[in-house]
Amino acid sequence: MSAAPSLYTLPFGDISSADHARVGGKCASLGEMTQAGVAVPPGFAVTTDAYQAMLDHHGLRAEIERHLASIGSDDIDAIDRAAQAIRVRIRSHRMPDEVESAIRGAYAAMGEGMPVAVRSSATAEDMPDASFAGQQDTYLWVIGADDVVEKVRDCWASLFTTRAVAYREKNRIAHIDVLMSVGVQKMVNARAAGVAMTLEPTTGDRTRIVIDASWGLGETVVSGVVTPDNFTVEKVLEAIVARKISDKHVELVGDAALGSAVEREVDAARRSAPCLSDAEVLEVARLAKRLERQNKCPQDVEWAIDADLPEGRNLLALQSRPETVWSRKPKEKPAAYATGLMSIVGTLNNPIASRK
Repeated sequence: MSAAPSLYTLPFGDISSADHARVGGKCASLGEMTQAGVAVPPGFAVTTDAYQAMLDHHGLRAEIERHLASIGSDDIDAIDRAAQAIRVRIRSHRMPDEVESAIRGAYAAMGEGMPVAVRSSATAEDMPDASFAGQQDTYLWVIGADDVVEKVRDCWASLFTTRAVAYREKNRIAHIDVLMSVGVQKMVNARAAGVAMTLEPTTGDRTRIVIDASWGLGETVVSGVVTPDNFTVEKVLEAIVARKISDKHVELVGDAALGSAVEREVDAARRSAPCLSDAEVLEVARLAKRLERQNKCPQDVEWAIDADLPEGRNLLALQSRPETVWSRKPKEKPAAYATGLMSIVGTLNNPIASRK
């Protein structure tokens, strides 16, 4: 069950690309994937209207502008002081009653007590000329309406981390013009998770899909806590052409008793075992390929395999954003691509080489 759309909340199923200004890049992507029939954990966006209502209700807009008026992009100490002061002010105020009520109602419609991820979704995220990935906060395994409301406010505050403020200063992006939406999404009980790039990130080769994967939630991969398993898939032939299995010493998993995500050691039998079967690697590659086709540009895809869902229906897309380094460079010439395919076919005919 999902809540009806309102000024302050929008279910993912009601979000399209036209709503980007109200829900930010991350939630717009989740909405587009949901409408396209991609398997996405259900949830809703807290719109930028809610964030602006918070600023207007407490007169915070003028305070933010005052704190940031005199800082320079090279004065990190001044940026840090201003950013900290703004975060304190946002967190010290209650939401307007109508905003809080809308969030509580949308969460209740998902199922009271459901564990959720609460993720920032700024309006400037994932744009072609700027990469905001990772600059605002995400909270995992949040349970209960009170905590959801608190974490939404914390996401708003994270628009003013020192790193985010410094980035906007350096790139001359007006702070007050960047708005914050927040995604509230059913928590995945991830057996394995990671990221998939629809090009080779070190060379820009668009004939490859590169997958990093580890046990548990994908945050250990994104943050670099573990060295993930790495798989390279040829995009057209949908064949695994390279793999590297790593020693994955820790995993991030949900603990229902604690009501949080916890880091734990991976047992010896799984540490050096592949976290994905070959069939799962190819399933992830097909998902990434589908999202690239849907979005018409190379993608950086976050995904998870949900241990609570049956095999064949357990791969979920958590996020898809444009790749920002290589995606606007010219594609390979057809001749080079054909030569590459011939080399790949030769490799596939040598099973020993393909597993190096």
